[in-house]
Amino acid sequence: MSDSHKQGGLLGQLGFVLVVALLRIFSVLPYALVARLGSALGAMLYAIPSSRKRIALVNLRLCFPGKSEREYDDLAKNHFRHVIRSYLERGVQWFGSAESIRKLVRIESRIDLEDRNAPPTIYLGFHFVSIEVGCILYSTRQPAASLYTRMSNTRLCGLARRQRGRFGAEMIERSTSAKKIVALLRSGIPVMLAADMDHGIQNSVFVPFFGVPACTLTSVSRLARLARARVVPFVTEVLPDYHGYKLTIFEPLRDFPSESDTIDARRINEFLEAQIRQCPEQYYWVHRRFKNRPPGVSGVY
Repeated sequence: MSDSHKQGGLLGQLGFVLVVALLRIFSVLPYALVARLGSALGAMLYAIPSSRKRIALVNLRLCFPGKSEREYDDLAKNHFRHVIRSYLERGVQWFGSAESIRKLVRIESRIDLEDRNAPPTIYLGFHFVSIEVGCILYSTRQPAASLYTRMSNTRLCGLARRQRGRFGAEMIERSTSAKKIVALLRSGIPVMLAADMDHGIQNSVFVPFFGVPACTLTSVSRLARLARARVVPFVTEVLPDYHGYKLTIFEPLRDFPSESDTIDARRINEFLEAQIRQCPEQYYWVHRRFKNRPPGVSGVY
């Protein structure tokens, strides 16, 4: 191995150690202090040109046409505040005790979470900035499995997997065979997943998202059909004035799945659109939601 490779590996290891140390520090500092620090840092980073800033602005212009450039800028800046803040808040989410997490999250559930005779359940999440704390909180209450997408950074991916599952949640990589997921559902273990990101055209359909064709996964329909599972949406939102989070668990989607994966994907996007309108700055706009485009349609990024 060359000296440059050794140096790069050492720097990467030191960087990872630093990240873990900072997250551990953030886990014991007052939540409001960490949240304020993250918000201020987000505003500072927004002032610097970056690909993520550009992606967020492209997404906002596509999904909310008719606003002024000042309105797009204000919304994107508030979004950056929430995104960077959420990274710092990983400290308490990944290293805080179950009790500290319970104190931060208020639950409003429209189903009985203690029902021992509940049918197989898919908890359908969405990529709002605080999705992670909602999933972790649920795992402190009862057994669950959660799908995740592998990160490019192996060390960080391993850390995230361990800390997200430290209260007993079984972490399942998204590429895992559907048979394992269906077996878990049929055994009574709820599965938490999100299907609102562009993971490629395989097992996806193009359906409108705020009127724009979006490559949308059909896995929710297929898993629900195979396991005869109900699909229960949930949203975790950041509360104002640094008062923590609210986890809302909704009623199961009615008549879902249908006979059409396309119809089901559209229904999921419609539900998501309604939730985004409640707190648009908290949705994960820095993701390239329209990365893949229908045949013949130009790219936007």
